[in-house]
Amino acid sequence: MTDQSTGQSTGPTITVSTLTSLAQIDPATWDACACPETADGGRSYDPFTTYRFLKALEDSGSVGSDSGWDPHYLMVERDGQVIAVAPLYLKSHSQGEYIFDHNWAHAYERAGGRYYPKLQIAVPFTPATGRRFLTRPGFEAEGVSALIQGAVQMAADNELSSLHVTFCTEDEAIAGERIGLMRRVTQQFHWVNRDYADFDGFLGSLSSRKRKAMRKERQQANAFGGTIETRTGDAIAAKDWDSFWTFYQDTGARKWGMPYLTRTFFDIAQDTLRDDIALVMCRRDGRDVAGALNFIGRDVLFGRYWGCVEHHPFLHFEACYYRAIDFAIERGLKRVEAGAQGEHKLARGYLPAPTHSLHWVGDQGFARAIERYLEAERAAVDENIEILTAFGPFRKANQEEQQ
Repeated sequence: MTDQSTGQSTGPTITVSTLTSLAQIDPATWDACACPETADGGRSYDPFTTYRFLKALEDSGSVGSDSGWDPHYLMVERDGQVIAVAPLYLKSHSQGEYIFDHNWAHAYERAGGRYYPKLQIAVPFTPATGRRFLTRPGFEAEGVSALIQGAVQMAADNELSSLHVTFCTEDEAIAGERIGLMRRVTQQFHWVNRDYADFDGFLGSLSSRKRKAMRKERQQANAFGGTIETRTGDAIAAKDWDSFWTFYQDTGARKWGMPYLTRTFFDIAQDTLRDDIALVMCRRDGRDVAGALNFIGRDVLFGRYWGCVEHHPFLHFEACYYRAIDFAIERGLKRVEAGAQGEHKLARGYLPAPTHSLHWVGDQGFARAIERYLEAERAAVDENIEILTAFGPFRKANQEEQQ
């Protein structure tokens, strides 16, 4: 991999370089770009691009050359000052991304091209919307432009097939499209807090039939013969991760063939991320039988993983969706993002919402074909969101508010 350095005869000197480890940059310097909003002492908008989260992935061996996520973090300097960074990885596969390009890879290779390796600006294994072009305040336009141009140039210079920026914000997607990247729209299911006083207040916004069904689900789930507790910060014990690792392994084996995160990641998370975590644990007959892992942002709760060693009716929905709603209402959070896929979330009050990504493909003929596909896909996603929203569980007046 080669780096890009650009300078001007007059004006500031802009340098774009890569770091193969976060150990090569000071944590405060990274976070000054990744989460400048924490300067007031509050939470980051999301924890996923913070130094502590990305370093936990790296130090635990969850990312690295053996995982197919090889770090090449981007760093932009302006006259020696770091003004922008981005979590960039050299990818040898398309696993752990959640915005799928498998069909693109197959078509590219059937045409005689080599799709992998490719470049990916993303948070590994994390389908959560957030900033991907991380800039120091006051350098937004300059930093985003340098990051995009540097990443594209890096891909071209190293004869890589493509660059992908996944789960970026809508503003970033629009900015990237203006610069020349292709914009993609996909969808997830999110719950929106309409200033509900409590869960009953949320239930009051539902149609009568859906309200009764949801109450019945919660009653059956909570009658599983044990207890359900949401823990965060120091209330999370180190031994909780022994149980959750068992749950996570089971889910990972069934969904992906193998877990993405290593066991060490959860040990590091206990040390550096437990204040960012809401861990739901279900206990029965003296042992933990199920759990759900959420990450806490400034305004959003991000649902990430679920697993169990015993099956109980509706316990999955209770631990993952209803307890997340309880937590969001209690903390005054504006939204719960329930992760990728799953139309079953619709009946639980989670409505479809667009998600965004950006793409660059070096082969111009292939890029034109993808652009035509993306135009048709955007129209289909918009229509699907409208249809699914109409089938949501809310009373008619509330349904119109949700739209």
